Amino acid sequence: MKKIAVAGAGFSGAVIARELAQAGYRIEVFDARPHVAGNCHTARDAGTGVMTHVYGPHIFHTSNEKVWNYVRQFDEFMPFTNRVKAVTNGHVFSMPINLLTINQFFGKTFSPKEAESFLASLGDQSITDPQTFEEQALRFVGRELYEAFFHGYTKKQWGIHPSELPASILRRLPVRFNYDDNYYASTFQGMPKNGYTEIVARILDHPHIKVHLNTKFERSMDDGYDHIFYSGPVDAWFKHSEGRLGYRTLDFVPERHRGDYQGNPVINYCDEAVPWTRISEHKHFSPWESHDNTLIFKEYSRYCEESDTPYYPIRLAKEKSQLRRYVELASEERKVTFVGRLGTYRYLDMHVTIAEALDVAERFLACRASGQKMPSFVVNPLG
Repeated sequence: MKKIAVAGAGFSGAVIARELAQAGYRIEVFDARPHVAGNCHTARDAGTGVMTHVYGPHIFHTSNEKVWNYVRQFDEFMPFTNRVKAVTNGHVFSMPINLLTINQFFGKTFSPKEAESFLASLGDQSITDPQTFEEQALRFVGRELYEAFFHGYTKKQWGIHPSELPASILRRLPVRFNYDDNYYASTFQGMPKNGYTEIVARILDHPHIKVHLNTKFERSMDDGYDHIFYSGPVDAWFKHSEGRLGYRTLDFVPERHRGDYQGNPVINYCDEAVPWTRISEHKHFSPWESHDNTLIFKEYSRYCEESDTPYYPIRLAKEKSQLRRYVELASEERKVTFVGRLGTYRYLDMHVTIAEALDVAERFLACRASGQKMPSFVVNPLG
């Protein structure tokens, strides 16, 4: 039996390990943390009994039926709809911007068509080809909505002015001209009944898989393995020879209270004067459970230092230039494939991570069957 090393016990590494173990390979999975599931890790809070998203909220959603069916093999998914609220200038609104948000904000009773026309009249039509986040917002929602919902929040989240961010970031935030306040437009959405860590543990529960926790996989450990799937930071594999890639990290300040603190899982705080970006109340992520006490996280964003947990790749011009050099170095690797959010330096939702991991495993088996070399990247990180 061939031996495979997988660096990282998050969804990416776990799914690859499982698929290859079922194909007959012996797998060793390494993770520097004392638990599996990476940033999706969930655990019961000792003080309240609430199932906690330890590294911040993770809501599973996908329109990929294959992925949806895959994860439901490992736990029951409970109904859950992500309805985000936003506080700005002393008022609470629904997010993403929808017909209720528009009517509340402007004190109107617009129909969908009237709201669409009104918003078009507010947009800066002189911006014909938006290049920055700020231009994108001003072009499509106008200055009032931009300053209320996006300007301050974006500065806190990214640490730079919205005029320095690419327009593509805002394209992920839709505007709806109906009263649909579901944050996602995905076909399937839910929460695992027993938490994400339980799912990943079950994925890794296979006689051909051995998991090493509290063990960071180093490049010097590659001897004896037929192939390595590396989901750690791509720049760390090369000892940061081209400089450290930039990330934003998050700090969570927990508070425990009696009863119900905010009545909703997630509330964004858009005003720049409020230092946190959002508050998550974790018992609302498991509405089928009942708890007398509650746990909240106040979330703060800042630049990721060497000892911090990386969350969001920055991917501005400087970082993309560095990434291009790392991709060139990776192409020379003989038996390493870089996967996942850190390995490919891309922001990935859980369902995308799982879909790509399934594809990576399938591609590896096909390469072995045909005698071809497994590529360093199955998905181009520069794309």
